[in-house]
Amino acid sequence: MEKAVASDLMVTASDVLVAQARLRRYLDVTPTHYAERFGCWLKLENLQRTGSYKVRGALNALLVARERGDERTVIAASAGNHAQGLAWAAYRLGVPAITVMPRNAPETKIAGVAHWGATVRLHGDSYDEAKAFATELAAQHDYRLLSAFDDRDVIAGQGTVGLEIAAMSPDVVLVPIGGGGLAAGVALALKSACLSGTQARRRVRIIGAQVEGVDSMARALRGDHGLREPAMTLADGVRVKQPGALTQRILAELLDDVIIVREAELRETLVRLALEEHVIAEGAGALALAAGKRVAGKRKCAVVSGGNLDAAVLAQLLSDVRPRSPRRPRRRTREAPKGNAPQADGPLGLPAALLPALLQPPRLSRPSPTSHKPSAQRVIAEEVPA
Repeated sequence: MEKAVASDLMVTASDVLVAQARLRRYLDVTPTHYAERFGCWLKLENLQRTGSYKVRGALNALLVARERGDERTVIAASAGNHAQGLAWAAYRLGVPAITVMPRNAPETKIAGVAHWGATVRLHGDSYDEAKAFATELAAQHDYRLLSAFDDRDVIAGQGTVGLEIAAMSPDVVLVPIGGGGLAAGVALALKSACLSGTQARRRVRIIGAQVEGVDSMARALRGDHGLREPAMTLADGVRVKQPGALTQRILAELLDDVIIVREAELRETLVRLALEEHVIAEGAGALALAAGKRVAGKRKCAVVSGGNLDAAVLAQLLSDVRPRSPRRPRRRTREAPKGNAPQADGPLGLPAALLPALLQPPRLSRPSPTSHKPSAQRVIAEEVPA
């Protein structure tokens, strides 16, 4: 990315690099996992502290505030994961924190916030209603309002996910989008010329994923800035009515495409992740992978952004959703030998003609001529696992 553009956006790859240096002593690098049946690498942010990538941005923002001498109480609105990340970061740094969450927020996320000692206020039925209430409280009491996505320090913290993915040299990176903080940070980390140093890395494509009816960022990038009530979705973490202004400017420059996923696709992907890859993801966490099957790439990587899923919701999904069986891999066949050509090798690297004899049980004694009966040869077929 050119310096003029970076300066205009007010968030640069340098901010992401500095954030990585700040967070290194507090957070470990999350692992990657190759999901063979999906043909995609997974960046497992569901294994991050508090079960989501959100802790990166919240912790970086609090560390920056401490460097500036800002000791005010921090308040944030969140559907759950940003609140948990803020609560954990505030606990580690000894900062008072208040989180405003919708009344219908998942119980596991509410409990996670309370566990780390932050004050929990339940207000409204959506993230946007909770955000309006948090803004009002911040103005009344001079709290520092920390956006879940439209904040320079938060975006830089989320961008450290991209720095860790860069080591894999992917050609496609898929990221879920709600307000756009994660996608903006990852795009800055992977597409900045000052960071990459190689043409290959700058060719990486950043693909955003949104849910049908919850696509405010995709519409804003097309020039449609009208506010619509987002549909109900399993991906509550991306259910945002109005995307970030700063994140929108970054993504308009750096995002390659946005894929809209149907709710049924999202649910099936979440169940397949649990049953086939043994990875527990929340709705927003499975969103990028659900979009991945529509994108071609030799080395795709999808961010599993969170794993804070209520046990009751998971049990209901496992009961209701019956994912389609994956296609069986192609069976490799060999041509029959012709003429004096050598016989094809069997599974053990031996001539196939020798296998029936080798598969017979060993004889403990030499049978008498009168009792000898040839045993029927068994044909053993090896099934290729699905």
